Amino acid sequence: MASVSAPSQAAPSPAASLQRGIVKMVLSGCAIIVRGQPRGGPPPERQINLSNIRAGAMARRAAQGQPDSKDTPDEPWAFQAREFLRKKLIGKEVCFTVEIKTALGREYGMVYLGRDTTGENLADTLVTEGLATVRREGIRGNNPDQARLCDVEDQAKASKKGLWSEGGGAHTIRDLKYTIENPRNFVDSLHQKPINAIIEHVRDGSVVRALLLPDHYLVTVMLSGVKCPTFKREADGTEYPEQFAAEAKFFTESRLLQRDVQIILESCPNQIILGTILHPNGNITELLLKEGFARCVDWSMAVYTQGAEKLRAAERSAKERKIRIWKDYVAPTANLDLKDRQFVAKVMQVVNADAVVGKLNSGELKTIHLSSIRPPRIEGEEKNKDKDKRFRPLYDIPYMFEAREFLRKKLIGKKVNVTVDYIRAATGPGESTPAFSERTCATVTIGGINIAEALVSKGLATVIRYRQDDDQRSSHYDELLAAEARAIKNGKGLHSKKEVPIHRVADISGETQKAKQFLPFLQRAGRSEAVVEYVFSGSRLKLYMPKETCLITFLLAGIECPRSSRNLPGGTQVAEPFSDEAMMFTKELVLQREPADLPPAPRPSRRQPAADDDALNLLSHIDQVEVEVESMDKAGNFIGWLHIEGVNLSVALVESALSKVHFTAERSAYYKTLVSAEDACRLRKEKIWANYEEKPVEEVVHVKEAKERVANYKPVYVTEICDTLHFYTQDVETGAQLENLMETMRAEIAAQPPVEGAYAPRRGDICIATFADGEWYRARVEKVESPARVHVFYIDYGNREVVPSTRLAAMPPAFGIRTLPAQATEHAFAYIQVPQDEDARADVVDCIVRDIQNSQCLMNVEYSGATCPHVTIQFGDTKDDAGLGLVKEGLVMVEVRKEKHLQKMVTEYLNSQESAKSARLNIWRYGDFRADDADEFGYRR
Repeated sequence: MASVSAPSQAAPSPAASLQRGIVKMVLSGCAIIVRGQPRGGPPPERQINLSNIRAGAMARRAAQGQPDSKDTPDEPWAFQAREFLRKKLIGKEVCFTVEIKTALGREYGMVYLGRDTTGENLADTLVTEGLATVRREGIRGNNPDQARLCDVEDQAKASKKGLWSEGGGAHTIRDLKYTIENPRNFVDSLHQKPINAIIEHVRDGSVVRALLLPDHYLVTVMLSGVKCPTFKREADGTEYPEQFAAEAKFFTESRLLQRDVQIILESCPNQIILGTILHPNGNITELLLKEGFARCVDWSMAVYTQGAEKLRAAERSAKERKIRIWKDYVAPTANLDLKDRQFVAKVMQVVNADAVVGKLNSGELKTIHLSSIRPPRIEGEEKNKDKDKRFRPLYDIPYMFEAREFLRKKLIGKKVNVTVDYIRAATGPGESTPAFSERTCATVTIGGINIAEALVSKGLATVIRYRQDDDQRSSHYDELLAAEARAIKNGKGLHSKKEVPIHRVADISGETQKAKQFLPFLQRAGRSEAVVEYVFSGSRLKLYMPKETCLITFLLAGIECPRSSRNLPGGTQVAEPFSDEAMMFTKELVLQREPADLPPAPRPSRRQPAADDDALNLLSHIDQVEVEVESMDKAGNFIGWLHIEGVNLSVALVESALSKVHFTAERSAYYKTLVSAEDACRLRKEKIWANYEEKPVEEVVHVKEAKERVANYKPVYVTEICDTLHFYTQDVETGAQLENLMETMRAEIAAQPPVEGAYAPRRGDICIATFADGEWYRARVEKVESPARVHVFYIDYGNREVVPSTRLAAMPPAFGIRTLPAQATEHAFAYIQVPQDEDARADVVDCIVRDIQNSQCLMNVEYSGATCPHVTIQFGDTKDDAGLGLVKEGLVMVEVRKEKHLQKMVTEYLNSQESAKSARLNIWRYGDFRADDADEFGYRR
């Protein structure tokens, strides 16, 4: 502040009334700024210059834009005068009278400490202490105030005080060091020790200008960990405040401006000095947060030496009270009940490195995502590398397997505490991002340890960075950032400089040839350790074999479990009763349990830090899984027994009435146990046995897979076509034998007619029946509803009929199936799938009936099916493939077979299907309607 001289051409104003104010700032030894009381916002301010005296000018920085101007230091005793007034007046109430007001608006007057003029006259005091001189030019003899000041000045001179001391006295000129060549080194040299300072200026609520003592460095300090609303500057230079910016600035000014404080300079990123200001009455950083004038900022929170949790707690207090900048705040979990925000769950499955499936006390399964962390992932071009390769995220993404294994070993089968932090809304697919359903993001703890923090500290996950206004984050976000910083510093996991671990795991699920190679090893191994990676149904699992480093599909031997629903190319397979219960039983018992050869983890000491490497080695024993492989099916699935802690899973399912005993169990050592358990459940009528009706056991025919397709077309006569598109044929070569047998049988029956009503039909009987044409035919009884309704199947033609028992008679022994086997053979079309839609199916049946029923064709067996052989049919005259014709017309879909020897035919069918789709024929008229295959092993293939 320049020295104050007498105003030119200014006349005294009329006597003004006494006014009061609070001293906000002391500009120099003869100028102060006073403010009023705040009423709904920052109060008005005015500068008052002391009349009749003059103090030294304070140091001044060179004017910007004026190259000739220079920095000027303090005049002698200017700083002491300013300090004398600052310590006496800042924050105190004063009264003043304005004597003169210049044309430029500067006001000169008398200032008294206190509420009235009986208080200390500041001009007198300054002159008495020798800190100011009296402006004697223009002294009027009739002015007692001026005369008194002159007397006081003479006394100060006589006493050699201040300015009048001999040799200038102790008035070292203060040369402000406006710039520091290397701020980072300067901050580091202080070692985060408190340093005395005076706050010279407040730019906004969280940025101040401080004078560091005793070296008089003038530095700009930004408060660590927080940010207040600021004053924005437009291109034209005008400023406008953000909401609550002025209030936040006044809050800081009224408490700190020109106060003696201590500052801890904590860091200097990008030439910005971060620090914490400590005042005897409190910490301004925490006060700003608590009163809703500031928000926490993540990038500088880490350097805050007083404890980031204090800042979060202060901010949380303001949010809960919804004050100032948080007046419209809505908590991420505000719409959740307390029971939905905090609950206990038993971990059933680890989906990947940041999500688990937990079972609540109600029995509900809930997928829980760990808040604010991101699992390992592939960046950049590596994502699209090797497109033809079947991509397996668990094994192909570096550290994904380690992260999943870390969670699996620590959490599976254990109860955890879940605190929901936020619900991430569902998102649609983007150009490079997939669609995500709604996700529950929570902090999961066990034994007081934050699972996400432990995962991050091992370098097996990274922390998500958020926008500053995004409050959907972990309630322990700062701990996560600190854990990540430790992991980076120690070079752990994803942050390691070492080579990325590679997992060479062979997936032989559905690979018949590979499975055949592994089968002898697994059979000879006896009981082998395994990890159940996925449960498709109660008896169908995917296993990881650690010793063999392979993935296999494993079917439980000796049982027949209810089938789960599945998405098939032709539609959805409906789930059988109790299939979901069987699947849940198997999941709860064996999913992702630990192999037997890995020892249980030791219990940690309570004195270890929560994120230490060994701190999550959480004690309890994990059930051990072993498997015995006995055989494999033609699809490359292994069949055998699974044991967990001495319990045979097949037996456990049967004992729980969730599975039946399969006839293949007869040759196993567990047969008696299985049958005994099944009989007990059947007697109790439990679950699948509640409405049990005995069914004939179907004979399983194992057909050896051919190495090359054999085209051996034989002439057949198509006699019947069913609604399912299965059809029955007669061998043309034996047609003459059938005709002779029919003629002989009918002649004998005509000679010795059976007694009407004498025959009592039973299911499965081979008999004779009169058809609608009045002739006798050989038939088999399929069902007896009543004597008036007997379901029969004509074994030589393939058609069915419901007839009264009076139209049936016993089969003459000479004409039974031993003399001539049943001539109607059931077949299905190879390489095609029939539409599920009834109308579309009817169109196919009508078309094929018109083309081949009651006509002679050529037939070739392509491969075996579950109930009958699958064949191709050629028209007798044109040799065109009837099934291929249906595909070309867009009436059916193609069934893709994996057998190598069938690939030529499959390719031909698929090409025809693509042509039909392009032409939008029949079922393709609305495009490709088929659903994608179900997810397998937790990832979309």
